[in-house]
Amino acid sequence: MAKFKVAERFVSINGESVKAGELAVFIRFTGCNLNCSYCDTKWANEADAPYEELTDEEIYDYIKRTGVRNVTLTGGEPLIQKDIDKLLLMLAMDEELQVEVETNGSVDIAEFKALTDRVAFTLDYKLPGSGMESNMCFSNYNYIDKKDAVKFVSGSIKDLETARDIIHEWALDIKSNVYISPVYGKINPEDIVDFMIENEMNGVKLQLQLHKYIWDPEMRGV
Repeated sequence: MAKFKVAERFVSINGESVKAGELAVFIRFTGCNLNCSYCDTKWANEADAPYEELTDEEIYDYIKRTGVRNVTLTGGEPLIQKDIDKLLLMLAMDEELQVEVETNGSVDIAEFKALTDRVAFTLDYKLPGSGMESNMCFSNYNYIDKKDAVKFVSGSIKDLETARDIIHEWALDIKSNVYISPVYGKINPEDIVDFMIENEMNGVKLQLQLHKYIWDPEMRGV
């Protein structure tokens, strides 16, 4: 039986990506292999982060009790969790559930894509301002499709220029869903819109993190 360190579990709206604005049940795991400058969940990545140990069956039972069909596995970094493949398969077998994995873009998704076609992946591309760009796994872009998404969290014009170049180089706007979000408080959303207009970024969506506008940006469990 697989066991996982779960930092928090809750029901809210999905704040970003393909199902933004829809109800979702979130399972947040502890631990991450990156350390982004703007990370808003650093508390969950510390070695002494609080957690409850739950089995895959306990996680599944909790999800079903909520009555919410959209499931978001997040972190931390979900794909570095031991036995995460077992949990993905268990959730994917339930055809009532729509499962999304939020991953930081540094972990090869090929083996997880091969498990099932019923899990969607939202990959971050860590732009220069994050300090983590060198960790990106570019081969992931060979496996994504239209149910997946690539998200660029931008805090500067330099970040936006990098996002534009990566989207073009890998034809991400054709293969997948593409979103640009501002680092909260670092760049004005209108500046992103102006950049998108100037660079004719068709097929790319500006996205604000809804949960940070509805609740206090530092609030957990939302």
